[in-house]
Amino acid sequence: MVKNIAVLTSGNDCPGMNACIRAVVRTAVHQGVHIWGVHNGYRGLINDEIEELTTRSVGDMIQRGGTFLGIARSGEFFEEDGRRQGYENLKKHGIEGLIVIGGSGSIKGAATMSKEFGMPVIGIPGTIENDVWGTDYTIGSDTAANTVVDAINKLRDTACAHRRIVLIEVMGKTSGWLAMTAGIAGGAEYVLVPETKSNIDQICEEIRADYAKGKKYSLLVVADGALKGMGVTTTELGKQIQEKTEIDTRVTVLGHIQRGGSPTVEDRINSSMLGEKAVLAMIEGKKDVVVGFDTGVVVEIPIDEATNNRKTLDTEFIRLSKVLA
Repeated sequence: MVKNIAVLTSGNDCPGMNACIRAVVRTAVHQGVHIWGVHNGYRGLINDEIEELTTRSVGDMIQRGGTFLGIARSGEFFEEDGRRQGYENLKKHGIEGLIVIGGSGSIKGAATMSKEFGMPVIGIPGTIENDVWGTDYTIGSDTAANTVVDAINKLRDTACAHRRIVLIEVMGKTSGWLAMTAGIAGGAEYVLVPETKSNIDQICEEIRADYAKGKKYSLLVVADGALKGMGVTTTELGKQIQEKTEIDTRVTVLGHIQRGGSPTVEDRINSSMLGEKAVLAMIEGKKDVVVGFDTGVVVEIPIDEATNNRKTLDTEFIRLSKVLA
């Protein structure tokens, strides 16, 4: 049985990471395993920013957004020499397995180190975009969706007062999950996502027709990746829509507020379940898997499948958004 495990957070921060780290630490201690925290992601791994954690290390953490371990980009980890240095630092502390909380790219980096040097790795999906293959849920996605819906609710008030069109840009370079989920829950008329092509002329015609019938406002939720094929920014798209509809149009870019905030109950519970499962899987001798959810049940997904396959947006979401528009 392993006696020393390390945990790090990588990629982009998201609400629930601290809750997950807390579960990892307390599960490890409960199982009689020493748990080490790597500060500042892979950069900290290379620079030996590693310290042993206790249950007190994660006190007053479950309600906090972000990650107290920190996150930092590391170009060095893309090189074999950088990964070797990270591996040697882990071995120096007697660490026998690494748990990585982050998106597909972060988990894939750890998987590469595992293949090169034999360090067992368990991945925990943490990203507000909910785009990791093989799992229905990723840490932070529920809190982010609620943050976006809260913004939509407030923007609807002012849009209605001024009879405006409002475009709301949310994160989602390759995945429209966040935009689509929040758009449906927030009652947006249109949701633009990377997975589908949008006909702006048709949208403008429909908006004009709706206003002619007495509609007072229109809300469009736009995933930032949806505009890549159009070659425009959300601000430029807003100007186009205003010109085509002759209706006052405003743009709101939510930005990094989507990554912050105290995690929801769902994110706290699910993060805790995934953190516990990752430690237990490591103790059982599992390696190179990602722990995730399949219809509410915690499952293990081969790490190569989770990182090399692309998760697709549920077509039912796309259909429903059009029906309810």
